[in-house]
Amino acid sequence: MKKIKFGLAYQILVGLVLGIIVGAIFYGNPAVSTYLQPIGDIFIRLIKMIVVPIVISTLIIGVAGTGDMKKLGKLGGKTILYFEIVTTIAILVGLFAANIFKPGVGVDMSKLAKGDIQKYVDATSEATSHSFADTFVNIIPSNIIDALARGDMLAIIFFAVMFGLGIAAIGEKGKPVLAFFQGTADAMFWVTNQIMKFAPFGVFALIGVTVSKFGVESLIPLGKLVISVYGTMIFFIIVILGGIAKLCGASLLHLVKILKDELILAYSTASSETVLPKVMEKMEKYGCPKDVVSFVVPTGYSFNLDGSTLYQALAAIFIAQMYGIDLSISQQLSLMLVLMVTSKGIAGVPGVSFVVLLATLGTVGIPLEGLAFIAGIDRILDMARTVVNVIGNSLAAIVMSKWEGRFDSKKGKEYVNSIQKAA
Repeated sequence: MKKIKFGLAYQILVGLVLGIIVGAIFYGNPAVSTYLQPIGDIFIRLIKMIVVPIVISTLIIGVAGTGDMKKLGKLGGKTILYFEIVTTIAILVGLFAANIFKPGVGVDMSKLAKGDIQKYVDATSEATSHSFADTFVNIIPSNIIDALARGDMLAIIFFAVMFGLGIAAIGEKGKPVLAFFQGTADAMFWVTNQIMKFAPFGVFALIGVTVSKFGVESLIPLGKLVISVYGTMIFFIIVILGGIAKLCGASLLHLVKILKDELILAYSTASSETVLPKVMEKMEKYGCPKDVVSFVVPTGYSFNLDGSTLYQALAAIFIAQMYGIDLSISQQLSLMLVLMVTSKGIAGVPGVSFVVLLATLGTVGIPLEGLAFIAGIDRILDMARTVVNVIGNSLAAIVMSKWEGRFDSKKGKEYVNSIQKAA
């Protein structure tokens, strides 16, 4: 008789289910938040603690190993082009879904609870005070210590690329520095594996607090929006991302099998940052070169948020429909163009999807107050878009590796087989 292995994915699922049960039983009880929130916060902080050291060390190792500015520039150009194409498709899918399913038509606004969106309004005014050009200027850090402290991923990536090229340029003198960062990366991946053992408890706490606050009842008036968002996200993963995977000779099913632990964790915590270290580690094991993974995955966290851009387009039309505003084709195209810019221009801002929507809705005459009606269930929607973001960025690493002709198919097959045997 085969012994059933109670792996991390199952442990996280148990934590998720128990969290929902506890949250539902103690709905409206502030004690749940008092006791469980610190556990969830500790887990999120543990993950945030390791993200920057892992990104900077792995990227420096990868770039120093390549040591070719021309090759890196080529990879960067291809990556940004790919991100722009896929996120534009995501916006179009969101617009089509909203026009087909019309989730905002017939919504009784008197039955909807209003959430507080002031923190997003404040973040929007701060983010939109910078122009799109400023975003690119700010990629270059004036103080790398400050950028590291703030977790400014694009600035960190820029510095790590330049530093890695510098190590490669000085040859033998750079080897001790490279060995230091190799040791740092190895140590941080060990730390990651230890932190992941705490994941089921973090998930239990975070989901328990969420359910106890909004309750299952709050989903009913906005049920059509939730179903539309989840249905469209599933369609995008299977049809669009599945199609891209097939075009480049990869298997989306294999990718999902490899990342099952990370996808459950990302869904439960509604944070793609919690799985960044493990995604990078697994994509490298799957056959993607270290320098490609180190560059593509962290950059994608700012420029390739497929789930977020899809949601922004769908939510914008939903709010318009809720207020009875009929947007013309030209207005929807205008909305698409604005989203293409704003979703990149204010990347990295907390609650970015809400902030982007606030920065976008006014341009096509949609009332900003409409966001207050969906603020209460944003966490539920955020869970779905986080999963799409993680799959999209993981697939991007494979696409770029294959586009560069550097994907190790043999290593990938061996890794998939080892996972299937362990299951």
